[in-house]
Amino acid sequence: MKTTRAEHAGRLTRRAAPYALRFLVLLLVTIQLSPAGPHLRTEPPEPLRTLHPKVCVHTRLTDEVEDWKVQRTLDMVARMGASTIVELFPWAYIEGARGAFDWGGTDRIVNMAKAHGLRIIARLGIVPAWAREEQSRKGWQTTLNSLIPTYYPDFARFVGAFAKRYRGVVDQLVAWNEPNLSFEWGYREVSPEEYVGFLKGVYEAAHAANPAVVVLGGALAPTLEAGGINATNDLTFLRGIYRAGGGAYFDALAVHTYGLTAPEDEAPAPEKLNFRRAELIRQIMLENGDAAKPVYITESGWNDDPRWNQAVGPGARVAYTLAAYQRAERDWQWVNALCMWYFRVPAPSRSYPDAWAFVAPDFTPRAVYEAVRAYATGE
Repeated sequence: MKTTRAEHAGRLTRRAAPYALRFLVLLLVTIQLSPAGPHLRTEPPEPLRTLHPKVCVHTRLTDEVEDWKVQRTLDMVARMGASTIVELFPWAYIEGARGAFDWGGTDRIVNMAKAHGLRIIARLGIVPAWAREEQSRKGWQTTLNSLIPTYYPDFARFVGAFAKRYRGVVDQLVAWNEPNLSFEWGYREVSPEEYVGFLKGVYEAAHAANPAVVVLGGALAPTLEAGGINATNDLTFLRGIYRAGGGAYFDALAVHTYGLTAPEDEAPAPEKLNFRRAELIRQIMLENGDAAKPVYITESGWNDDPRWNQAVGPGARVAYTLAAYQRAERDWQWVNALCMWYFRVPAPSRSYPDAWAFVAPDFTPRAVYEAVRAYATGE
């Protein structure tokens, strides 16, 4: 008898059915037996313990998608013995539409850090699209840092809103980053005088919202450029801030000071970029009657990438980093925190910036992490 195509297909289906059922059962069993993926821990974290409270790191949590990764990062920061983190909170993420604030992403970081007993120094910047509209209408090319004086009051209003919301929880604010670099203004040269006008608005808005807030001025990029379209020497720019009356508009000074290839103890000099350049910054503060104001070093450190010509070896990095923390505690009573750049990033760049990290994206600790943990906790 001749079998039709439909009958043949039916027989094959009936024969395959038991195997399909077995495969489904096997798949379900495999799923049940597979280990659960990482999850957000619900129990409170271990109490923060440190012997050296000036130990601080710059984190990169804002762009972390999964909550458990934020939590694990903060676990490792606290376990290392750091009492403070510096974190960027982008204006563009919080006020995506003018006057409409979304605090969800910021709240999760602030609340998790608070649960770990960590203090936050908040760095505020990154310009939303609506605050770049005027430049775009004129056909100017903009970046995420592009800000012109027209929108300075909007940024000050945002800083005031931030200071009000996190009053008593986040009381140290760095308004803008490295203002002596044109890159940080969208490739627009900004003079010390203009920066002081910008800082005045920020300072007044922050203090109106939270009288106890500490507004950190400066955060200048260490550079030897004399001035012009790209950058202005940080020492020159700071003197210009004081000449323009800017000392009245910050409560403490944020300082960036990198070791590059120099050892920690190399003496400072105006023509050198090294870790102790912070002492030259401090001298300018003293010359302008600001001895009572503290310094927060919000970026510092050494890179140990084997292919970058401004890096050092891993052993030297460990030695210089520990010596830097010891100097800050022993000799720099005017420094409230020494924050190394940076702790960890969500994803690698596969280039030399990865070698600033204390911890790899997969949470593997590097040698500098273990060394600082032993120093800060005494373990």
